[in-house]
Amino acid sequence: MKYVVLLAVLVIAYMVWRSNRIERRGPPPGAPGAANATPQEMIACPVCGLHLPRADAVTDAKGLAYCSQEHRLLAGD
Repeated sequence: MKYVVLLAVLVIAYMVWRSNRIERRGPPPGAPGAANATPQEMIACPVCGLHLPRADAVTDAKGLAYCSQEHRLLAGD
């Protein structure tokens, strides 16, 4: 009988511990941009293949997007 009571206490303690762990998941309250972040269009640099947001890319006259000014000049040759 005492083992049944011990098992019940352990199961209840585990359930309480587990429920507290699940509630703490996710970004902390007030984290900047955690919930309001919108996905950005990603592009690949034609020279090195690096993926980066289109907003951070360097474009040439043809509209191709590169990861840096050096790769834009390298591809222009």
